[in-house]
Amino acid sequence: MEYRRLGKAGVQVSALSFGSWLTFGNQIEANIARDCMREAYDAGVNFFDNAEVYAQGESERVMGKILKEEGWSRDTYLVSSKVFWGGKLPNQRGLSRKHVVEACHAALKRFELEYLDFFFCHRPDRHTPIEETVWTMHNLVQQGKILYWGTSEWSAQEIQAAIGFAKANHLIPPTMEQPQYHMLHREKMEKEYDRLFEDEQIGTTIWSPLASGLLTGKYLDNPSLANSRAELADKTPGMEWLKALLVGEKAMTYQETIRKLTAIAKDLDATMAQLAIAWCLCNPNVSTAITGASKVEQVKENMKAIEVFHKLDEGIKQEIESILDNKPQVTIF
Repeated sequence: MEYRRLGKAGVQVSALSFGSWLTFGNQIEANIARDCMREAYDAGVNFFDNAEVYAQGESERVMGKILKEEGWSRDTYLVSSKVFWGGKLPNQRGLSRKHVVEACHAALKRFELEYLDFFFCHRPDRHTPIEETVWTMHNLVQQGKILYWGTSEWSAQEIQAAIGFAKANHLIPPTMEQPQYHMLHREKMEKEYDRLFEDEQIGTTIWSPLASGLLTGKYLDNPSLANSRAELADKTPGMEWLKALLVGEKAMTYQETIRKLTAIAKDLDATMAQLAIAWCLCNPNVSTAITGASKVEQVKENMKAIEVFHKLDEGIKQEIESILDNKPQVTIF
């Protein structure tokens, strides 16, 4: 495993991490979740990602129980939660001081931990002043309930506003952002955040490096829903976007691109999934790529992406770029 600093923070995260979105407490049984976490940990993964909204809190309970049963030393792993969608009532969601504090306490109780390593604002809250959220996160750090805090899918302007307010008031600023990033979704990471990386050195814990499974190539010429995330999305209200991504009309437009990329992967003695994850790691602003799995075999496959990453020389990367043909153009003034 390779380890990277989380931006300019001192903490180090494994280049590949493991997340529980859509799986723990929902798609897979607890014993499979345990085996997947154990396989990831044994491979050197030290960061496990979660959120209050995942399986309505059950995901954190499952993960917390596994951590307790495995008995791993607390200084060998990092755990995150994310706050925004805690419930349906007015003060059960958003980034108000009330919900952020209560969500933190609830996550700690579900995990059965004394503190969270990372606490993310899962989305921006247009109804709560950024100043209120920054002060609340600062206080949670000061109280020892969280060690670092960050954002997820915030705009560069919103992140800069939070950092600016924190600096002006000698508060602890957000250290990291968790954006979606993969071969087919590059604009935010490679263009919008360009100045943030240069000026603020924020870290990133990217999610969906496989485009929720599309970049595994398993949907090529076989857009079946059976036993897949597409099937889960089909049965989950609010997840229509995921089904459309995997088996919708838009997904069909990516088939030729994925077919060509799969040929490159084959030449590297790798799978398409390993190539897609390895490609993400080539971006120096990626601190860690969050992987997911519903089977131990998938964890084993994903972890080998580190080996593929070291095979990607400039020639291969250029060949991939020519196939993708979607590199964002950064405007230079």
